[in-house]
Amino acid sequence: MKNDVMPSIVQMEAEELHQLTRVIKETIDSNFRLPKEKANRRSFGIVDLWNIRRNSRSAASMMRG
Repeated sequence: MKNDVMPSIVQMEAEELHQLTRVIKETIDSNFRLPKEKANRRSFGIVDLWNIRRNSRSAASMMRG
């Protein structure tokens, strides 16, 4: 399958560009709190990498069926 990729170029007037790029100051809720991280959170380790490698299938094996 062939795909032709063409760069997208958009032309716009200077006033439109100015409106899109202006900074809007927003307020943040003062009562907002980040959720606490779980102490027993499992991290991604070497065993997980080993399992991914063990369970992966090569392209050749996918073609065989």
